[in-house]
Amino acid sequence: MRGLRDFKVPDFKFPKLKMKSMAEIDEVKVDYEEALKKAQENENKKETKNYISTNYETMQEVFYKSIKEYAKKEFILEKFDAKGKYAQISYEQFGEDVTSFGTALMRKLNLGDNPRILIVSETTYQWYVSYMTLLCGNGIAVPTDKELPDNELLNVIKRSRADIIIYSEKKEDAIKRVISSIPEVKYFVKMYSEQGINGKHVGMNYLIEEGKALVSNGDDSYSKVQVKPDEFKVLLFTSGTTSSAKGVMLSSRNLAENINAVSAYVKLYPSDRFFSVLPLHHTYESTIGFLLPIACGSSIAICQGLKHIVPNLQETKPTALLAVPLLIENLYRKINANIKKSKKDGLVNSMIHVTNALKVVGVDLKRKVFAEIHENLGGNLRIIVSAAAPIDAKIGKWVEDIGIVFLQGYGLTETAPIAALTPEFRPKVGSAGKAVEKAELKIENPNENGEGEVLIKSPTLMLGYYEDEEATKEVIEQIEGQRWFHSGDVGYLDKDGFLYITGRSKNVIVTQNGKNIYPEEIELLLSNIPEIKECMVYGKEDKEDKTNKELIISVKVIPNMEELEAKHGKELADEKIREIIWEKIKEVNKKLTSYKAIKNLEIKKDEFEKTTTMKIKRYAELKKNQ
Repeated sequence: MRGLRDFKVPDFKFPKLKMKSMAEIDEVKVDYEEALKKAQENENKKETKNYISTNYETMQEVFYKSIKEYAKKEFILEKFDAKGKYAQISYEQFGEDVTSFGTALMRKLNLGDNPRILIVSETTYQWYVSYMTLLCGNGIAVPTDKELPDNELLNVIKRSRADIIIYSEKKEDAIKRVISSIPEVKYFVKMYSEQGINGKHVGMNYLIEEGKALVSNGDDSYSKVQVKPDEFKVLLFTSGTTSSAKGVMLSSRNLAENINAVSAYVKLYPSDRFFSVLPLHHTYESTIGFLLPIACGSSIAICQGLKHIVPNLQETKPTALLAVPLLIENLYRKINANIKKSKKDGLVNSMIHVTNALKVVGVDLKRKVFAEIHENLGGNLRIIVSAAAPIDAKIGKWVEDIGIVFLQGYGLTETAPIAALTPEFRPKVGSAGKAVEKAELKIENPNENGEGEVLIKSPTLMLGYYEDEEATKEVIEQIEGQRWFHSGDVGYLDKDGFLYITGRSKNVIVTQNGKNIYPEEIELLLSNIPEIKECMVYGKEDKEDKTNKELIISVKVIPNMEELEAKHGKELADEKIREIIWEKIKEVNKKLTSYKAIKNLEIKKDEFEKTTTMKIKRYAELKKNQ
């Protein structure tokens, strides 16, 4: 999830598997009668209640507790030299840098109360320092997508009325191109720069050192700042960032309640290490991938970039991976293609069946049996979390089959982001999770299948849209004195309260006789076709017959050439590729009710335009059709 407007999944490389047969695995002596008895006892004792959750009100509270409690422990791992080793930065160092930077912002730049400070940078240590400094000080953070074109970056700077821009060296050229249009910005702070104050320009290293000197001389102005739980602390612009994009206002309580919510469903430890591969301007990564680990005393390993995912996993050995479905799907496909290439697919399937059966009777050998697969992912991975879009349940099941806990989360920027999450003690692969503690989900006007718009009530719910009271009122409804958020997502709740997302209301295709078709539902089925790399289902106007108002259910497909060539030979003509894929689509059509069946196929040769969370920009793709 970074810089992915024209995202291309890297070609993950895994070594050939040697996997031992079950006969070669250390002999396991199992007293099955005793094991079954034990398994039944465990089932009876199985956790059905939430864990005891934390009760933080502000991120300031979390920060000061953690830098004291975990002072000497490693916090951030980053490669500052592309060819070197990972450097480790401790909680103590992080705490000092945040306090020093915050003190310098207050004392050296004299910005007054609540300055707006925009951060535009790739994931790097000083991004974390910048964000935490603002959460615990007297500023409003504006985390911004580093991939924005100049006109959109300029728009965010102007709309947020930024007083300061903190930027990385990689963004220096972009800042130079827009600087003449933003005279209202008071300072430009360059990360990792030693430059003293020179007009409006200053280095972040310089400010940290100046702040350090002030603190050592007794200046405690930064630590004396009192952050109120419900004050406006973060401004995030929703994807698109055009003049119509909404600015989401979040409070410190919104962020802290995410930590409380997760702690009730998942146990995390100081020994855990998160792997950061998603962009930090998204709340999914900045909240669950940064603020949550700091609260648990865990560490964070920064991925060097998408093409480095596998070697970085192997080098840093993380225990937790936050990802979007596209990334998990491609890891799944590459690993399984490698298993097949090694002619071990039959053996692996047998191992899955046997280890699943053994687990039922209380003997869990999965990490041992699938050790070779685990080593490809670093060796210590115990949790994978999927969010941002639906994922095929088959892939989640496979993750669990090889011995990794698979969790799904659901939320939006407006819920900072967590609204629902899978409890690790009660997994339900395929669902988007269960309403987190203190939150409620309900379905508005459900149809005959129980589907309707998902409404959310949660302490993580935003303060509102920035300078847009009308838009806020459109999505937040007061029901019996409670604030309920209209998510725009369509789904249903099962008897246990688990949420299943079936579509996005604004993507819905409505037939002439009033039937609703959710593209995401069909796309999930099509994702099972190996010959399809990516696809987008939509309703197309019939240009041949202007009198026909019925939309034609169409799909744009990017072929998986690697799979096509492996199965059908190289140098395939375009017509042959189309023919092969169309035959596969016809098989999917048999599983769909007639009005949902795909009637039109378009083969796409270029990449889909994407958001930085790897979601296809449907509106951009549909605009191309026009």
